[in-house]
Amino acid sequence: MGRLADDDLHAYLDGELDAPRIAEVEAWLAAEPAEVERLRQWAEQKDGLHRLFDRVLEEPVPSRLLPTAIMARRHSPLKIIARLAAALALVLLGGTGGWWLRGDAPQSVAAFAMASDALSAHVVFAAEIRHPVEVAVSERAHLVGWLSKRLGTELKVPDLAASGFSLMGGRLLPASTGPAAQFMYESKAGQRVTLYLRRSEGASTTAFRFVSQNGVEAFYWMDGPFGYALVADLPRDQLMPLAQAVYHQLEK
Repeated sequence: MGRLADDDLHAYLDGELDAPRIAEVEAWLAAEPAEVERLRQWAEQKDGLHRLFDRVLEEPVPSRLLPTAIMARRHSPLKIIARLAAALALVLLGGTGGWWLRGDAPQSVAAFAMASDALSAHVVFAAEIRHPVEVAVSERAHLVGWLSKRLGTELKVPDLAASGFSLMGGRLLPASTGPAAQFMYESKAGQRVTLYLRRSEGASTTAFRFVSQNGVEAFYWMDGPFGYALVADLPRDQLMPLAQAVYHQLEK
């Protein structure tokens, strides 16, 4: 049997194949240990995404988003007046406002997409007991050199020891813009923080932004050709000083 397509492997992982096809896939996997490892990583990522987003899917639809509420707001006289005023403002602003939005929106979308990937990677790997990192801190020089080469720049690894977090190691991750890196830190109490970075889709600089999903928090920002996200299961007021420490060390 030749190489299986990724669609077949995804269908196998999702339980969508019939018994004969399952037997064929498992026979092929028995001779392909690298593919078995890739499938295991997919399963971990799938489990992490479920843990991150399933609770949101199970939440009831807010009353303000029900069709009846939307229709009521749509036909409200005050809403109609507000929409007319907004339309008039856009006409008065002319082309300049439109081009400003075009320039800003893609950067915001790209930054948020990066933060979303950082959250997913944190949920998947911070919960790992045996393999939380790909290269341990005991091989720090190799880790930094390897990831620097893959990302095309000399990477700095912030030191968070003063904040109670020691570097565990890191790993290489895939991203839509190319390779991404994740460095993981751990406190004596076992709390883990991850720093995610990758090249941005366009050189830019943004202020800190904050996002929270099911108790997992992240501060993220763009700085020139790179985007960064510091992620942890920590309250915002505890994560903010860590993010500031990372930012200032990267700026040196």
